[in-house]
Amino acid sequence: MSAPLREPPALHDRAIQDLSFIRRTIEGASSFTDVPGWGTVVVGLTALGAAALAARQPTAPRWIGVWLAEAVVGVLLGGGAMWRKMRRNRAHSDAAPMLSVPARKFLLGFWPAILAGAVLTFALVDPRAILVAGSEVPPSLPGLWLLLYGVGVLTAGAFSVRAVPLMGLAFMACGTAALLVPGVDRDMALALGFGVFHVGFGIWIARRHGG
Repeated sequence: MSAPLREPPALHDRAIQDLSFIRRTIEGASSFTDVPGWGTVVVGLTALGAAALAARQPTAPRWIGVWLAEAVVGVLLGGGAMWRKMRRNRAHSDAAPMLSVPARKFLLGFWPAILAGAVLTFALVDPRAILVAGSEVPPSLPGLWLLLYGVGVLTAGAFSVRAVPLMGLAFMACGTAALLVPGVDRDMALALGFGVFHVGFGIWIARRHGG
């Protein structure tokens, strides 16, 4: 005896599946527009303050401490501003996930370079040597921070609006100059990158893609 034929799926069920597939495809191909423009500006302003404060520090541990504290502040401010913008953009739709496909791509592209920078920082800064009186900051440290931050922004920016990868390129150029050009002032390089670039590109993003 032949097996009974399976009943075809209901028309409305198939239509829902097709619409879900189309929505996921469109979402995956869209750009990540939740980069917080004004939040980026605020991060840049705090970095300018950190650069001015770090330039006055008499010892290497205190200089590094200022910039590590600024890194924590920047992560909290930037992450909070991004989360707030994502919530605002998705407030009109209960079905939209908070972490969309472009958002997950952005974060996966950004954080590996940042974590690599953290690991290399602790590899370059020997806690025993840095606490010795008269110790100096490793000269490659500022350029390393700028370069790897730029790599993270550029990689993540492949899934975002055009201003983001351009900002990543600017950071990479600044980091490369800090590493290769003799006599570059470390505080000026960090102020230019984490301060001026964040402020300038943040204003661009805020005006074109919302705060």
